[in-house]
Amino acid sequence: MGCFSSGGPNQRSSRVTFGLLVLVGHLCYKQFHSHVCLMQRCGVIICRYSTVYDPNEKVSLIIGVIKTCKKMGIKTVAVHSDVDSSAVHVKMADEAVCVGPAPTSKSYLNMDAIMNAIKQTGAQAVHPGYGFLSENKEFAKRLVRKKFVDQIFSKKSQINDKVMFIYFIKFFQDAEEAVKIAGEIGYPVMIKASAGGGDMRKADISTNISANGVCCCLQVLADKHGNALWLNERECSIQRRNQKVVEEAPSTFLDPDTRRAMGEQAVSLAKAVKYSSAGTVEFLVDTKKNFYFLEMNTRLQVEHPITECITGLDLVQQMILIAKGYKLQQKQSDIPINGWAIESRVYAEFMHYVFGNSIFDDNCYFAFLSKVRVDSGIQEGSDISIYYDPMISKLVTYGKTREEALKKMEEALDNYVIRGVTHNIPLLREIIVHPRFVSGDISTKFLPEVYPDGFKGHMLTAGERRELLATAAALYVAAQLRSQKFLGDLRVSIVPAESRQCELCVELDQGVHMLGVSRSGNNYTVEIDGEKVEVSGEWNLASALLPITINGKHRNLQCLLRTAAGEITLQYLGTSFKLRVLSKLAAYLGKHMPEKIPEDTSSILRSPMPGSVVAVSVKPGDNVSEGQEICVIEAMKMQNSMTAAKTAKVKSVHCKAGDTVGEGDLLVELE
Repeated sequence: MGCFSSGGPNQRSSRVTFGLLVLVGHLCYKQFHSHVCLMQRCGVIICRYSTVYDPNEKVSLIIGVIKTCKKMGIKTVAVHSDVDSSAVHVKMADEAVCVGPAPTSKSYLNMDAIMNAIKQTGAQAVHPGYGFLSENKEFAKRLVRKKFVDQIFSKKSQINDKVMFIYFIKFFQDAEEAVKIAGEIGYPVMIKASAGGGDMRKADISTNISANGVCCCLQVLADKHGNALWLNERECSIQRRNQKVVEEAPSTFLDPDTRRAMGEQAVSLAKAVKYSSAGTVEFLVDTKKNFYFLEMNTRLQVEHPITECITGLDLVQQMILIAKGYKLQQKQSDIPINGWAIESRVYAEFMHYVFGNSIFDDNCYFAFLSKVRVDSGIQEGSDISIYYDPMISKLVTYGKTREEALKKMEEALDNYVIRGVTHNIPLLREIIVHPRFVSGDISTKFLPEVYPDGFKGHMLTAGERRELLATAAALYVAAQLRSQKFLGDLRVSIVPAESRQCELCVELDQGVHMLGVSRSGNNYTVEIDGEKVEVSGEWNLASALLPITINGKHRNLQCLLRTAAGEITLQYLGTSFKLRVLSKLAAYLGKHMPEKIPEDTSSILRSPMPGSVVAVSVKPGDNVSEGQEICVIEAMKMQNSMTAAKTAKVKSVHCKAGDTVGEGDLLVELE
């Protein structure tokens, strides 16, 4: 849908709207070269985007739009649901309007409420954002009927001879019908879910066409005067559940000739449909560099910051200028590829539940980052609820070379401290250091090929295991030393002198290791199975980060948990590991302690994540078989089937369809 405008560059416009922000009052622009000065009272309405049309809609864009508007002197008005009343974008905007309760149909998809907010605030512009109403033609028509914006042409309209022909199939019911239609129109064929969400996928029905290519998105800018530019490509092939995880610009796969050909096709398409604003044309590129049109996204995409990094253009600012009627100030020859940019999408997720969502009502995070860009609508104390997309942030790094950008991303992920939710940083870090990714051997099948059984966290090598054990032991001794000091002086001399060795027992992954630890200042020598590991650092136990040097190599770890019982959880190489460190005596005495009997999980079914109960298939007294579906939990557009762990009779049911459940809530008991 893009940004809309009803006045020319030297006119006072009546109202303009983007699905993320709301402008109030009148806009008066004065142009000085490429800069714009906005006079009088102005504002923008900000609508939240989420997963209704594309599961990648994030609050972070709202923040970017607000920042750009502030830079341009435009005041903003946030629209929000009642559960988002304390959201970051609401706090940042100059005004805020509640458009309804949490369910999207009653708030962010409620066109009447959005139109009332526009009228109430006197908005001049509405930014459509990423999802919800961003590409909704009915919403655009309502704005047109109100003479709020100029006529917008659909992305599915007329296509000239310079662009590949596109066939639009309304619906098909089964594979047989799909094969029939595909046979009539010819291969290759693209198939997309009718309800939206996820990228189109190449079909190999009744043919051996390979889908092992790369997904490249060409960013375009087009004004209302017939000018259009392509701003190079974004490599978007690293996907899970057909949703992007890691993106980079430019692509390692494209050569200049292919890039130019794709860019020219993208511009031809934008001109053919008389498109004006920022948009993205997606292509699938096969191993022989043949490229096939997928779709055009008539909006900003989540990964647009990496294009801004390598071109130096603010895409939100360009959208606003285009909507107001200004001509593009750049020519195609002015668009550079300066350096390399990489984006990691940080989500609240259970990475070990085959990429399920992790959503908590009380969470916070801290980010200690330098020389990176973090676009986020989340701050300490923010809620990540079950109602909207669980993205925490878009983490972007930039370098003169791809190697430099990757190194910065590795460092940024190691220094990204998040507390309160389970997140996907372990997966992100594994991707960007994987030899196949580093070499540029990327395709849309990367994740299923590298992790065919799902991602299980970082697999430790023997050397890495020794590093982790040595770090836990050194941390334990450092904590013991601190606990025995008062105003910097030792109160007791229980810990052996530095010349003596402290014997510890460290448990990791059900394995028990006996370690010898000696200390000299902040330096520790740990002996493990005849191997010595040198560990040194400042050992600031109050810090969330634990920067240390192991055998001369710098590492950034995080201490997630440390208890008086010797339990230590360390985030090492992106993945969290649970350890237990005890003195030799404590380990010996521990053998005589009674063990807590674990809960019989085969007889009970608990919710693995917060969500809503979609269906319950059993009732008390029913007999169920192992693997039989008992109920369905929905969270963030994903329906998760909960199954019986054994064959038994249902003892009791503690939920019903429509209930909201939290992580760990009891759902069903079996006899």
